[in-house]
Amino acid sequence: MAEVTIDPYIVQFAPDDKENPKNWSRRRRWYLTYLAALLAFNATFALSAPSGIATQLMVGFKLSEELAALTISLFVAGYCVGPLLWGPLSEQYGRRPIFLVTFPIYVCFQVGCALSKNAASIIIFRLLSGLFAAAPLTNSVAIISDIWDAKTRGKALILFALAPFVGPALSTSHVAQSGTSWPWMFWVLAIFAVVCIVFIYFSLPETYAPIILLQKAKQLRLKTGDERYRAPLELIQKKQLRKRLEETLARPFKILVCEPMLIAVTIYMSFVYGCIYLLFEAYPVVFTEGHHFQPGKSVATFRHGCVDFPPLGSFGLAFLPLVAGSVLGVIGYLLIFNPRYEAAMDRRKAGLVSPEIRLNLAISGAPLFAITFFWFGWTSYPSISYWAPMMAGVFMGLSSIWIFLSLFNYIIDVYLFAAASALAANTVIRSAAGAGFPLFATQMYTALDPRWASTVLGCVACLMIPIPIVLKRYGPTLRAKSRFAPSLT
Repeated sequence: MAEVTIDPYIVQFAPDDKENPKNWSRRRRWYLTYLAALLAFNATFALSAPSGIATQLMVGFKLSEELAALTISLFVAGYCVGPLLWGPLSEQYGRRPIFLVTFPIYVCFQVGCALSKNAASIIIFRLLSGLFAAAPLTNSVAIISDIWDAKTRGKALILFALAPFVGPALSTSHVAQSGTSWPWMFWVLAIFAVVCIVFIYFSLPETYAPIILLQKAKQLRLKTGDERYRAPLELIQKKQLRKRLEETLARPFKILVCEPMLIAVTIYMSFVYGCIYLLFEAYPVVFTEGHHFQPGKSVATFRHGCVDFPPLGSFGLAFLPLVAGSVLGVIGYLLIFNPRYEAAMDRRKAGLVSPEIRLNLAISGAPLFAITFFWFGWTSYPSISYWAPMMAGVFMGLSSIWIFLSLFNYIIDVYLFAAASALAANTVIRSAAGAGFPLFATQMYTALDPRWASTVLGCVACLMIPIPIVLKRYGPTLRAKSRFAPSLT
């Protein structure tokens, strides 16, 4: 048998190398996990905040309902372009530089929104804001995959998975309750982003292993004077910059087109994501028109130590069950599914655990997600208590979190070092759904009425149920034929 020779001048991590992000202290890695989640929360909070000031924008700028909805949809449309840049570029230049470039520009566009004098400027600035706000959607989860092994990554991803649901729900609920003026809302978003920049600059190191090895190789060349030391990434970067950028930016499309696994997962996640954002337009039809909820009204009043809920409620109140359901989904994952995954890891070598085990969570969440639409739709009659459709939001949040946690982990486990590009492709399609669904939601729920509109969505959700089941059955075969998924061995 021929011996395998290893080039001594190719720089790699030693088994216990402290420069390897996976060997950093748990306290440091958990801090970076919280920071990555905060950056993702910043983007999703900013996404739907204008829904709470839609009336002000319609009056102040004489906008139609469709143009007011564009302030949300165009922000999400920015997510369709941004991930194609920030995900692949972070695999060439590192996570930290991308954040240091995108966040300051994002702040400038938020300031532009606050100072807008006409409808055109605020719509354009929202689109550009979304373009640069998209960086955390791929790179925050990439940071988490950089610093955690497969056994712990599921717990760490919980914080990121919550952001697409809790951020929009809390921002809509808060802005609807507070009566915030539209310019001040954008100033608050800008201030929030500035705080994130401070954290990034002072406490976010580079976490992408190939870039760290690249820096290590440069230090060795300076220290020893030996130019033969090279990082693995430098062997790839010998190509011309233009050609390298073309390949890097095209990688998300190549992965998406060539990978049936990623196509199936992306279709399902895009539908779930689009449905969540559709609710921000469907809820007003059910709760404002049907149950006469009023934006800006207090959720509850306190009298003599008791809590009195208003008879007609508040529009912001309707989104709180969605947040509660997301939290319950996290608890269910930690108590039921994650221990099973850890037990499987303990029974086998970590690298030999099949990624398909991650799909059990989606298999459980998929039927529940479909049921919630039938529940929400057929309890939405004005004659039925508003608590009935509101409580559907609990199971909507729970099932959505289970589906997202499952499929996020599956993508990372399958594609590993190409995960940022795979997630970028996923984010683009998912964001297109998030931008498109709200545009027809109001018309759909008005024309078909909430019962039949929700039934249509529930039936489509039923058609999606087999996706994780089929992937679990045929995933190993598809991975064996994949050009981008590394072998388990």
